[in-house]
Amino acid sequence: MATPKTLSTRPSLESSTCSDELGTKRAMAKIVNDFIINVATANGTGSQSSNLIILHSMFEMGVPVSGKNLFPSNISGLPTWFIIRASDKGYQAPGDVTNIQILMNKDTWIKDLEKLDPGTIVVYNEDVKMPVEREDCVLLGMPMTKMARKINAKLGRLIANMYYVGAVAHLLGIDESAIRSAVNGQFKGKEKAVELNMQAISEGRNFADENWDFNCQFCVEEREKDPRTFLIEGNEAAALGSIYGGLTMLSWYPITPSSSLAESVISWLPELRSDENGELTCAVVQAEDELAAAGMVLGAGWAGGRGMTCTSGPGISLMSEFIGLFYFAEVPGVIWDVNRVGPSTGLPTRTQQGDLTMLYEASHGDTQHIVLIPGTVDECFEFGWRAFDYADRYQTIVFGFSDLDLGMNRWRTNGFEYPDSDMDKGKVIKSKEEMDSIPDYGRYRDVDGDGIPYRTLPGSGLDPILYRGTGHDEDGVYSEEPHVYHDAMARLKKKIEGSREHLPAPIIREEESKEIGIIFYGSMENTIVEIDDMLEESGLSVSTCRVRALPIHPEVQQFVRRHEKTIVLEINRDGQMYGIMRREFPVDLLAKMSSVAYSDGMPPRARVYADKIRKVMGR
Repeated sequence: MATPKTLSTRPSLESSTCSDELGTKRAMAKIVNDFIINVATANGTGSQSSNLIILHSMFEMGVPVSGKNLFPSNISGLPTWFIIRASDKGYQAPGDVTNIQILMNKDTWIKDLEKLDPGTIVVYNEDVKMPVEREDCVLLGMPMTKMARKINAKLGRLIANMYYVGAVAHLLGIDESAIRSAVNGQFKGKEKAVELNMQAISEGRNFADENWDFNCQFCVEEREKDPRTFLIEGNEAAALGSIYGGLTMLSWYPITPSSSLAESVISWLPELRSDENGELTCAVVQAEDELAAAGMVLGAGWAGGRGMTCTSGPGISLMSEFIGLFYFAEVPGVIWDVNRVGPSTGLPTRTQQGDLTMLYEASHGDTQHIVLIPGTVDECFEFGWRAFDYADRYQTIVFGFSDLDLGMNRWRTNGFEYPDSDMDKGKVIKSKEEMDSIPDYGRYRDVDGDGIPYRTLPGSGLDPILYRGTGHDEDGVYSEEPHVYHDAMARLKKKIEGSREHLPAPIIREEESKEIGIIFYGSMENTIVEIDDMLEESGLSVSTCRVRALPIHPEVQQFVRRHEKTIVLEINRDGQMYGIMRREFPVDLLAKMSSVAYSDGMPPRARVYADKIRKVMGR
């Protein structure tokens, strides 16, 4: 097919031009760096490389761009989609519409076509031999598989994806140098692969130029790019932060979407944590299950090391027994939860914020845990190392709370700020002199009034090193006395409550009017700017407050008090942060607060939440 098909319901190619004073036709203004591409392919076809080349080539041009991979949870060959959004305004949510649709997968072909708005540009592989019955769209076909097989018959199925890269490069005007840079990055050190894929991309670009009589309204325009800027997944950022935080032992059991966090640690250790003989200075153990992984972290913390594991909601459920032991025996450790959709097995490859309450209260009995909630890859790195300091300082388990969207997609950063202070090892007694200076030392005795006792470490020669998960008195001696248990639990509560002001403070942006305050957390950070703009267009003056840790920092309470109305925005069904706030905030603030909670497994779309907020506000 050479010429795109259109219907009168869409502006024709002629109507995309206008006449100037001389009577000559000129093209309408281009839409620059403001579009959404949706690539519909199948898992295991090599499409991820092609999609990342499109993403990174625009990034190389300085275009603000984000990508979201929507992939199947079980079998190779199932449908997958990759959404690329360019936005000079910095919008990173999936968006409401698709401007350019790539069709490669026959299994979803019909549905992918049906859901498109009139006017969508459809680039499709003619060799799939599926009908393209949308005459109200711009239809641009290319025999991608046939062309790919001429290059390499054996790899034709994989190389075919590179032809839509060339097509997109032609439509949007992506620089050839940016494409080559992205291909070099994707196939680093594989010269033959680079040249093979560049040939396919060039042939795709040339085919589009020679056969498609269509002037695309969307285009990319180069922007100034900080040379320090790069794209990185949240999981890899957390992995690097953990390494810089002094990680000495990683135990893990594979589970989507946290596995890449552990894999990133493993990949970076030879470069960052090896001695002069090339031996690693950090132990890595793949455990037989999640409970065992948590137990290994417990052992590392008891021994004075910095142990960590990473998992998702189902893993936290299985680790709960040891989580309670961390809390009651007061052993430091770190667990990263990269949230997927529950309950039960749920949707393993979709995103949510449904684990929040579970992390805050994990295990049976009365428990309360420190939870760090990053909203950017920079914070994934920062909280990666801070988690260990907090764990050692408060002698407890500390959770890092991410999600699939933040953890497994690539985000822009200008580089990380590395720790500029010594590690905080907390109240560790290292000598007999130190122990003698503490009046009436006991493992669980509060000497300083902050609820945090002093501890000794195995191998120090200082007794005692017993940590007890059963009822115990201040000396660590078993006890079932009612007042002993009551006092121990009160001290634990005091210790965790005392962390509120020392944990990461919320990030607040306030309007002068104080009409409405939006409270949110985590990966909603990547959608909030667009939500804010939509609400401002409706005449609402919106302040924002991003919570970054549990227990909730006192500044959040003050934010609620200063605003006429506050809405807690989150990616779950039941409004879990809202529920925590209602339990912990003064009664007089409750009437000021409302909840907007929504979850369908997809990364948050700005319009969905903006519409719900407007409904709450009666607009």
